[in-house]
This record gives sequence, structure tokens and C-alpha cells, in this order.
Amino acid sequence: MTATALPEGGAFRRAWDVIARPILEFFNGVGARGYFLREILRALGEPGTYLPEVVKQMRAIGVDSLPLASLVAAFIGSVIALQTRYQLFPGIQLSVIGLIARQMVILELGPLLTGLVLAGRVGAQMTAEIGTMRVTEQIDALETLAFDPVAYLVVPRIIAGLIMLPVLTVYADVIGIGFSFLTSVIVTDVHTFDFRAGLRLGFSQFQVFYSLLKALMFGGAISFLCSYEGYVTGAGAEGVGRSTARAVVIASIWILVLDALTAAVLAPYLQA
Repeated sequence: MTATALPEGGAFRRAWDVIARPILEFFNGVGARGYFLREILRALGEPGTYLPEVVKQMRAIGVDSLPLASLVAAFIGSVIALQTRYQLFPGIQLSVIGLIARQMVILELGPLLTGLVLAGRVGAQMTAEIGTMRVTEQIDALETLAFDPVAYLVVPRIIAGLIMLPVLTVYADVIGIGFSFLTSVIVTDVHTFDFRAGLRLGFSQFQVFYSLLKALMFGGAISFLCSYEGYVTGAGAEGVGRSTARAVVIASIWILVLDALTAAVLAPYLQA
């Protein structure tokens, strides 16, 4: 009887580790993030604490990210123009290059790549800053001084992310389309008139709203998830590094998930 009891116990333990434990940890994570969101909503009632920090975070997220966003958008716009031109079948009007460049940049690659790039740059910075303050007990010191750490550290980053990512997306869209135009006209045989005609073809204001909505969700996801991972960082430098890596991965995955959900729900309305 003892010989049969041990394998059953071992099998149960393995089943728990493989199936039940990940599910339990998932719901624990959801609950912890829900509690963190409640704390953020409560902290919004303290504007005197977070408003002075918003401008500083807007500069860190937006202004300091302009060179990187410009570089990514410029190369993407150029690649779209080249790939589209040299894969067209003979006889197709060249104005379609302007149409494809506009649709790909505004609807998809502009907000998506800007969000992914900022998840790596800004998200890692958020997590490392807050995580370092956690392990060095600076957050505990803020509580001792009657400062709400969520209002002081988290809320300004979330507000700045919600504001600046749409702004950066508009900037990236302009840069991407501009470099797509320059590449088409200078490198290929596309004329200015053809590209501009395609750029205006089928354009609607909802396309801009679609791009900005994506950017708004991406900004909220990056700032919320990365701030949370920094806020719950474990002790030591290893904990900061682990939280930073996890935050970038989780934020990137959620950007892709939100991108897919937005396309599934709102893409039919783009058929104007």
C-alpha cells in the first residue's frame, strides 16, 4: 500500500505544479493588478501630489523618445515604399503606393511599432526607476513622509503615457508617410502626382481616430503594467532586473493583444 501511495502523491504533486499552480498564479496576478488599479483611481483624488510630476514624465516619455521614434518611422516608411513598388504587377497604377503607405503606416505600423519601441525604452525605464526605489526603501520613506507613493510615482507616468503616446504616434505617422513619399519619388519611378493621388484616395477621419485609439491603449498598457512590475519588485539588484525584463515582455504581449482586438472590433468600420 505504501508503494502505491507514493506514486499517487507524486502524480498529484506534478499535476498541481503543471496545471493548478499556473492557473492560481494567473488569477492571483489579475487580482493584484486589479487592486493596484483601485489604488491608482483612489490616488487621482490627490492632484497636488501628481500634477507637478506629470510634465517631467511627459518629457521623459515623449520628448526624449523623439529620435528613436523618428528613426523607426523613417525606415519603416522607406521599406514600405520600396517593397510595394517592386512587388507591383505590370499595369497597376503607381498611385496605389501612396494608398498602401498611408494605410499601413496610419492603421498599423505607426502605432504598433511606436508602442513596441516605447515598451522597450520607456517601459524598462519606468520599471527600473520604481523598482530601484522599492529595493532601496525610498517608497517606504515616502509613506513615512505622508506622501502617497502611488500618486507620486505611478499616476504621473500613466497620465504622461496616455497623453504622449498618441502624440508620438501622430509624429511617427507623419515621418513614416513623409519618408515613404521621398523614397518613392527619389529612389523609384513614382511621380509626385501619383503618390499624392493615392494618399488622398479613400481617406477618412476615422482612420486617424483608429490610430490614436490604438496609441491611447498602448500608452495606458505600457505605463500601467511597467509601473506595477516596478512597484512590486523583489529585493536586490536581481529583483530589479527580473522585474524590468518581465515588464517589457508583458507590455509587448499586451500591445499585440490589444492591436488584434482593436482590429477585430473596429476594422469593419474602416471600409468607408
